[in-house]
Amino acid sequence: MSHGACFVAQTATSDILLRVTNVCGECYGDLHEGDTIYYDMQYYRYLCECCKEKLCDVMDEQTCEIIDENRQDSLFC
Repeated sequence: MSHGACFVAQTATSDILLRVTNVCGECYGDLHEGDTIYYDMQYYRYLCECCKEKLCDVMDEQTCEIIDENRQDSLFC
């Protein structure tokens, strides 16, 4: 699944890291300049690639909502 409507891929810039966030909104791992990061359109946060992929596995592509009720939350990828 592409989940294109759910996430916007961007390259982490110094402006994003300085003004918006320098950590992933899901696992709180550090984001670094030049990393590919993903803006979560449902929850308005930036995610690392690992967390984006985990969310894609449990999301409905049409609504961008989590549909897997058995999802095990984890702070680490």
